Amino acid sequence: MATCTGFLFEASLNRFVTCYLSEWLMVVNVSMVGERSPLIAVDAIIVKDDCVVLIQRKNPPFKDHYALPGGFVEVGEFVEEALVREVKEETGLDVQVERFSGIYDDPKRDPRGHIISLAYVCRIVGGELRAGTDAKDVRCFPIKEVEKMGLAFDHAKILRDAGVI
Repeated sequence: MATCTGFLFEASLNRFVTCYLSEWLMVVNVSMVGERSPLIAVDAIIVKDDCVVLIQRKNPPFKDHYALPGGFVEVGEFVEEALVREVKEETGLDVQVERFSGIYDDPKRDPRGHIISLAYVCRIVGGELRAGTDAKDVRCFPIKEVEKMGLAFDHAKILRDAGVI
């Protein structure tokens, strides 16, 4: 994604929100050097043909549970870039962000500590579904099946809020 300079002139609300959040979160982290502050993560909501792409986690927390693809934003990385990178690393899929879905900031949502997640709805534009990096397995589950699964973290809430389940 390009820099956010001049973002007010962009027509896309999603682009505005992403740029605003990326710059704000960067400022917060830089201004709090030496202090504890939340980490920033991204989660991808990928639905195709009434199926949801989920990874089976290889590592704790929630080892062996299914979860949305995603991970941590690296320093100097735009949020949407992190999302695309994490999805590729974990699922082998190339995705395009369609829209911002929500911010999940419950300090207790992750047992590792306070992690704020930004969720995005994405569409597949290429790649091949295969487990990678932190994923033990990756599959596309029918929505009806996902409704009954005990997903990791607050991922069922993320899917409900996005109107998927």
